Amino acid sequence: MEKPQSAPAVDTTPSKHLEVIHHPDYDKTVFMPFVPAIKIKSGKILWLAGGTALPVYHDHPHKRDQLLKYMVNDLETQVRQAMDGIKQTVEAAGGSMKDIVHLFIFRARPRTGDIGKASLAVNEYFKPYNYKPTTTNLAVLELGEPEQLVEIQAFAVID
Repeated sequence: MEKPQSAPAVDTTPSKHLEVIHHPDYDKTVFMPFVPAIKIKSGKILWLAGGTALPVYHDHPHKRDQLLKYMVNDLETQVRQAMDGIKQTVEAAGGSMKDIVHLFIFRARPRTGDIGKASLAVNEYFKPYNYKPTTTNLAVLELGEPEQLVEIQAFAVID
């Protein structure tokens, strides 16, 4: 009988600049898409502009053809596109997704279940690190464009 292959080791520590804070009665069996707090121990704060489904560099004022191409009527797709831009920006600053401390997720035209869909899509970007930042996930009346379903702002701590 063959021995089962063990899973590759995953780095479960956040960035060296951060310390995840849990309460003494933390129940690890409860799934949470975020942690209660992160202590910044060192590093520099990187504030990112709000990210949308549009590429990081896009025309202003917005052009209809770009809006129609990138802002499809699907929350999860728009969240992933916004997170792709956030990931590119953090990496351009010399960091990684495990350097992100907080995400502000603003959702327009909310429907039942959207908070969970947005959280699951966001968490895909942190799974490789076995890490979750703190988050604020809320519904808003409207965003910059009628087609826009989400805008995500982040900040990170890096060297």
